[in-house]
Amino acid sequence: MTGPEGVRCMLMRGGTSKGGYFLAEDLPSDPGARDDLLLRIMGSPDPRQIDGLGGAHPLTSKVAVVSASQDPETDVVYLFLQIGVDLAEVSDRQNCGNLLAGVGPFAVERGLVAARDGRTPVRIRMVNSGDHATVTVPTPDRCVDYTGSAEISGVPGSAAPMVIAFQQGGGPLLPTGHARDLIDGTPVTCVDNGMPTVLIAASALNVTGYEDPGELEADAALGARLQEIRLAAGRLMGLGDVSATTVPKLSLLAPPVHGGTVMTRTFIPVRCHTAIGVLGAASVAAGLCVEGNVGEDVARLPATGERLRIEHPTGFLDIDTAVDHSGATPAARGTAVVRTARKIFDGTVFPRPA
Repeated sequence: MTGPEGVRCMLMRGGTSKGGYFLAEDLPSDPGARDDLLLRIMGSPDPRQIDGLGGAHPLTSKVAVVSASQDPETDVVYLFLQIGVDLAEVSDRQNCGNLLAGVGPFAVERGLVAARDGRTPVRIRMVNSGDHATVTVPTPDRCVDYTGSAEISGVPGSAAPMVIAFQQGGGPLLPTGHARDLIDGTPVTCVDNGMPTVLIAASALNVTGYEDPGELEADAALGARLQEIRLAAGRLMGLGDVSATTVPKLSLLAPPVHGGTVMTRTFIPVRCHTAIGVLGAASVAAGLCVEGNVGEDVARLPATGERLRIEHPTGFLDIDTAVDHSGATPAARGTAVVRTARKIFDGTVFPRPA
């Protein structure tokens, strides 16, 4: 804590999300007290989040809590927290690959990782899943440089590339053990390559998969059907009752229209993403590489070794991934993606009084 009321905070854009980045030591150690404080910092519960940092949308109501790692194999530990917008909820049931892009530069800025001259790799353990990733941060003259020519869909302008390499997770790529399951007559592929995700052909739900996100959100019948599928898929994937959680995500698949691999509309889980999350895209990409998946009739896979371009409402996201079919079950061999991040402010945030 920097004072009796203020809390040290860095607001950053990470990928196509935005959130508050905190050192764990600057927040209460008790999870309940921490979550209460973060709700007041972000301005929740309030659909406008008018009295806090939140941007009135799940993509801009996020928090990264970072600390030094005691494990010699990693540099820092990253806990992602999804802060409810109009509900007083704080969830740690998922990762966020977009905010992950900012964890690397944040760790260097806070002195948790010593900057190298040129590029600095930051090895990160993601608390939410136990998975590991390395974010390579541009550090010319041993200082973080956020400027550059890398562009990502959904973000205006360009910035320095933050290259994220994900290690293969310990859990199964196909949590149900099948490339295709049937939920109340709807074929789905349940996949987890960093984010539990349910793949569904858009045509199976009588939509095109090209609709505007707002149009899909306004379709009450579609929303009810997606919730039914999500609850059933959660049980099939070993996640239990997911009625109060944000996972699994659901991605509707349609043929690509801009030369990519597939067009997506992703629900997170009620709002329709205006783009697609990094880990969600990683799961979509890996799922499409599994023989017998529900996207075989709509996706156009590139040649072996080439990146998969996942199209979404505001552009695309390129993913390097491959699936190994040599074992008893398919397994992801590793995933890499280029994101950008930018420091917006670094200072003291004053939470709404308790």
